[in-house]
Amino acid sequence: MSRKEKNSCNSSTKQMDKRKASTRQLIGTKTITDYSLQTYGQGELVYFIIKPSNISVLSEASISARIYALMTVLKGIAEIEMLCLNSRENFEDNKRFLRERMEQEQNPVVRKLLEKDLVFLDQIQVQMATAREFLILIRLKNEKEKEVFPYLSRIEKSLKEQGFTVKRAENEDIKRLLAVYFEQNVTTERFEDFDGERWVILND
Repeated sequence: MSRKEKNSCNSSTKQMDKRKASTRQLIGTKTITDYSLQTYGQGELVYFIIKPSNISVLSEASISARIYALMTVLKGIAEIEMLCLNSRENFEDNKRFLRERMEQEQNPVVRKLLEKDLVFLDQIQVQMATAREFLILIRLKNEKEKEVFPYLSRIEKSLKEQGFTVKRAENEDIKRLLAVYFEQNVTTERFEDFDGERWVILND
């Protein structure tokens, strides 16, 4: 078999494997525990949700103090990773599409309708107060089970001592984070572990 044929065969096998993969495998998620997200190859992830401060109302000295506090945390816990995600739906792609359509549209009536759609999305975005969510991420790799919670409690305590309002993400928090990240879904009150789970009636 030639090298070209081998590469083609390997590519077809990978495509077949990808089609057979479950949704969890495709997004790299094994399972969600009460306090973490277990992944394929990326370790066990624990999230700490940081309540953001409105820096527009803080003095320059207060902002400098917040920066110094974060620097202190990072110096003390080298394994920390930081994430910034949308905490609400983001309409920027839709608004960009409408602007492009308005530029291309020749019919003034249709252009007026597109303009109204754009204004409507602006109004929704203002009402929802599109915001960011700030997260501290810790990857658990070789920690023993009995050492995990003392280790996480030490990190949470360190963040609180530096003046941060912090909460360790629980099962429902993690599902919400994934829902916003993958599909911008912030309207569901409770996220299901399995599609259609809410329609199942046990012992019926």
